[in-house]
Amino acid sequence: MKLKYLALAGLLGFTACDDVIDLKPLDSFTDESYWTSVDDLRGYANRFYTNLSGPSSSGDQQSDNRVPASYDAWLYNEYVVDQASDWSWTNIRNLNFFMARYQRVVGSEADINGQVAVIRFFRALDYFGKIKSYGDVPWYDKDLTDVDTEELFKARDSRDYILAKIIEDLEFAIQWLPEKNAAVECALHKDAARTQLSRVCLYYGTFKKYHNVGGNPTSQELLQKAASSALAVMNTGRYDIVQGDDKGCGQQAFEGYPLYYQNQFVQEDLSGNKEAIMYRKYVDGTLMHGTGRNQGVGYSKDFAESFLCKDGKPIGVSELYQGDETLDQEMINRDPRMYNMIDNVHRPYTVQADGTIEINESMYDPTASAPDVSAAGSVTGYANVKFASADPTQWVANATTYDWFIYRYAEVLLNYAEAMYELNQMSQDVLDKTINKLRDRVEMPHLTMNVGFTDPNWPDYGYSVDPLLQEIRRERRIELAAEGFRYDDIIRWKGVKLYENPKTVLGMRVTDKVKSLYTEGTFGGDKGRTLVEYQGKTYIRPYKKDLNDAGRKWASDDKRFLNPISKNVMLLNPAITQNPGW
Repeated sequence: MKLKYLALAGLLGFTACDDVIDLKPLDSFTDESYWTSVDDLRGYANRFYTNLSGPSSSGDQQSDNRVPASYDAWLYNEYVVDQASDWSWTNIRNLNFFMARYQRVVGSEADINGQVAVIRFFRALDYFGKIKSYGDVPWYDKDLTDVDTEELFKARDSRDYILAKIIEDLEFAIQWLPEKNAAVECALHKDAARTQLSRVCLYYGTFKKYHNVGGNPTSQELLQKAASSALAVMNTGRYDIVQGDDKGCGQQAFEGYPLYYQNQFVQEDLSGNKEAIMYRKYVDGTLMHGTGRNQGVGYSKDFAESFLCKDGKPIGVSELYQGDETLDQEMINRDPRMYNMIDNVHRPYTVQADGTIEINESMYDPTASAPDVSAAGSVTGYANVKFASADPTQWVANATTYDWFIYRYAEVLLNYAEAMYELNQMSQDVLDKTINKLRDRVEMPHLTMNVGFTDPNWPDYGYSVDPLLQEIRRERRIELAAEGFRYDDIIRWKGVKLYENPKTVLGMRVTDKVKSLYTEGTFGGDKGRTLVEYQGKTYIRPYKKDLNDAGRKWASDDKRFLNPISKNVMLLNPAITQNPGW
């Protein structure tokens, strides 16, 4: 049986060396000699900061917002159990390794617990990801070895039990982490933990409501905690929704098209940015990323149509909407975030180099009159420029140097607004403190309690949604687009019927006017982009899949609400059973 224990320990990421060798090196740290000071705790805890979200231009690819060049097997229900491989416990084991040893250190309670708070924050973060993926999972609060056979072969603990532990860890972090103004730059602090707690509780508060799941903590309790955690961040007075500075972004606003929103995401230095609750710092030549090279995935037609017009009304009722005969026309009179987010001739910018100014019309090709629609370009014609600088030096692979938001104040406001609505505590005052602060940045009309219109194109969630909630969800979709929230939102709202809309997998409309902007052969034929007719119009079809493919239709109890568990895991531990339907 010893071999079986070791195999399971390896699979779970546990290590067990005591039975093999017990030599103590005289010229390096050992487990016995390391845990002597708060600096030791800090040094160990700092290694986990890589678990925080890093720069990416591919967020929302599994949602109705964006379309990759190749279809997603998960969304078409072609994912199989044999592909499951991410049931890993290495990180949890390493975090618990600290928890089993930190009490050896002598120091002040505040200093020691400040580092314990970092570890417990990251344990909560890891377990939050696990229960979203698998539901019930084993809870471990110590670093297991091959002799811990009872724990190694235990069954899964309930999701509610794990959720309570996650909340407990985050509340400990909030208690013992420093205030932001006392924290080391880019390190965890109370407001970051409050934001994460708000995110967790909003997720499961709404998940339990829309999936009709009982248990403790209840949906109401979770939503209350989501709101109070967000409000605690708001009440600090440290944060605000600000207009991104043109300085250092390689671009300047002109012709009435301000770039306040897009510039927020290409700031070289977020240290003084009041929207940055927590950020990751990048330095030229030392630590860089590749977000500035932003190609190979496009926004969907459905997402493009979700932007309101400048009068605050949707395209289905606004007299300002000009139609979509060309992308140029489609951008006219729309929410400014549309041309801050989607590359188009409405958002020209100036590239500043050696004192010269060059006028460009497209992010990736200054001579182009329309976006690159190739599979390596925008795919759908709706190219994302949310994280793309106008400075060509930022386009080089893995040479992007602007800072990255880890927790952004906009999310806090959206969390609070949604939680307050779900708690039946929404008011115009709440809207003005949240949604309308986001709209003020881009000079859009305020959202009011009565909404003021009926949108014939409101999304079909498969259940009735009040107009005000429709608009709160729309605002979240627009403001946080491509930041990686949308799939989680769809799952927690049980809004998977959204995937049945063919426009979620289509690109821009292609008319004769659009074709005239491209070289012959760009569309149709053996080598051109595939086109498809839908509701009397022609659109780019990024990949050849039936628009009504049965795989995009989710059952009310669809197995894809949870991931499958690898067969190897269940073979090694029969107490771990497969998730429903897999």
